[in-house]
Amino acid sequence: MNSGTGIQELMAAETRASQIVAEARIARGDRMKQARVDAEELIAAYRLEQQDAFDKKANADGGSGNNASAKLQAETNAEIQDMQGQFHQNAQKAVDVLLSKCCEVSLEVPSARIRSTQKIYGK
Repeated sequence: MNSGTGIQELMAAETRASQIVAEARIARGDRMKQARVDAEELIAAYRLEQQDAFDKKANADGGSGNNASAKLQAETNAEIQDMQGQFHQNAQKAVDVLLSKCCEVSLEVPSARIRSTQKIYGK
């Protein structure tokens, strides 16, 4: 009888462990989705801010003729090229940081989780 209950306890513990791992994977996926949404919101806000600044500058310089418009367009293109260069320089670093953070999984079960599981199953 003791060996039968021991096996059942081991099976129950294995089931609980697999549930905890599955919950951790789901939580990590949810965090990644939320981070993506937050990043998109920040990008949209920044893009709107920069577009407003560009429009104000274009309207302020617009009265002086095509020369000012061409100069503004040249400055804008130069800034765009600079930003794209910075993006290409830092893209791999950003991906590496995100991947390193996503792949860090603690295999240690928190003591609070152990206590709550013990309360649920009465052990």
